[in-house]
Amino acid sequence: MAARNVSSAVRLPPFQTLLDAHGRDVHRFLVASVGRIDADDCYQETWIAALRAYPKLKDASNLRSWIFTVAHRKVIDHIRARRRVAVPVGVVPEAATETATEAPATTDEELWARVRELPAKQRTALALRYVVDAGYDEISSVMGTSEDAARRNVHEALKRLRTEYQP
Repeated sequence: MAARNVSSAVRLPPFQTLLDAHGRDVHRFLVASVGRIDADDCYQETWIAALRAYPKLKDASNLRSWIFTVAHRKVIDHIRARRRVAVPVGVVPEAATETATEAPATTDEELWARVRELPAKQRTALALRYVVDAGYDEISSVMGTSEDAARRNVHEALKRLRTEYQP
């Protein structure tokens, strides 16, 4: 009797199903992490990277956490790339000056600007918890930490915002 070759391929839903199910939450997470201006670029990069990796995926049990992990890594890449870019200036002033020509930001814009200033782990944990309503188990899965560490990151982020942010 000849041995049969049993395929161990993972049954994945169509990629469009994944995009339809989680696209909006991924975009909201990215807006909270990098701001509205850069979120669209990170969103596209997230889904392109996911599309490339999708056929090789070995475990389809938690696709939501997987796509948020991809998005989280794109946020990290974006922040690292932004830090490396030189900012051209015309003439360097002798002393720093304050400009009062900018319109004041709304309370929500100020708050999310403060969130984006948090350390990376706190910012990611807070955005996952309150923007996409992820549980601590999912946050720990996305960030590659324990559930206790995920709770601690959310707690520390909230504590810092409460002490530093006054609307």
